[in-house]
Amino acid sequence: MNPSPRLLATLAIGLLGAVPWAGASPSGMLLVANKGDHTLSIVDAAAGLQVAVVDEDGNTGHEVAVSPDGRRAFVPIYGNSGVGRAGTDGQVVRVIDLQSRSIVGTIDFGRPVRPHRPVFGPKNGMLYVTSELLESVSIIDPASLRVVGSIPTGQAESHMLAITSDGRRGYTANVRSGTVSALDLEARTLVATIPIAPHIQRISISVDDRWVFTADQTKLRLVAIDAATNTVSASIPLPGLAFGTAPTPDGKTLLAAIPALSMVAQVDLSTMRVVRTLEVPKSPQEILVRPDGAVAYVSCDLSAQVAVINLAEWRVERLIGVGKVDDGLAWVPAN
Repeated sequence: MNPSPRLLATLAIGLLGAVPWAGASPSGMLLVANKGDHTLSIVDAAAGLQVAVVDEDGNTGHEVAVSPDGRRAFVPIYGNSGVGRAGTDGQVVRVIDLQSRSIVGTIDFGRPVRPHRPVFGPKNGMLYVTSELLESVSIIDPASLRVVGSIPTGQAESHMLAITSDGRRGYTANVRSGTVSALDLEARTLVATIPIAPHIQRISISVDDRWVFTADQTKLRLVAIDAATNTVSASIPLPGLAFGTAPTPDGKTLLAAIPALSMVAQVDLSTMRVVRTLEVPKSPQEILVRPDGAVAYVSCDLSAQVAVINLAEWRVERLIGVGKVDDGLAWVPAN
């Protein structure tokens, strides 16, 4: 049975009079998963304001994905702990209507799976969700809200997922397995298991699908995997342990969050070297680069803020207050 929708807040007072800042075009919404509040923040990107908060009606959702039509958000309810730690095991995905700002559906796996990272296939429109306790990626039909298949990762703690632009390959970061699983999304099979380190975190893919990046949690480096051979190709030195990464749309650089240093690093992908860094609020987690490449949003979970980075000027342009322990981010384009 679907839960009763609960909306905690509506439009912020004075929104209509808010003045957009330099990085405001194009307009759209930013979604933020708040692990500490068990909520989803809806942010007006042009105004730089949180305008609504939707309760997830359950334990914590860490990540969020937006349907291709921009109308719904999908939030897997992971549980009340971190990866590999004791705690509750989630088994549902909440479906949130972004116009009414309420829960309108629930996808139930039927058993505890610790669902975590949701990603829409860029070609087939299916929703892929990492299912840690099943050592797999589940495939969900967003129209029927039903699980229609799965892909084995062959590894424990398959926590994060990235998908190539053609929708044919997926890669999972298997945290304490220290590996990356390469998946054939069409055949629904495991292609390769790539050893990286004793402990890794997060994953991203370059815009040309050539490189897959993950963060070593035992050494100060990012690891670049050659997607053509599924082998480690480069080690990128960093000033601290990295977490979330995101490429810029021009394909030239990669941004990396460095939580312990409250820093974002910029990597030149032609040299695989850090070229500059920028201070942000405490404990940056996830990075989302706006589709136009002008702005990067960085969730900073110990500050309950999202840092807005002007990439042309390489400065923090604005801080947006959101919920406690903010993490996962998603972009909703303007209609």
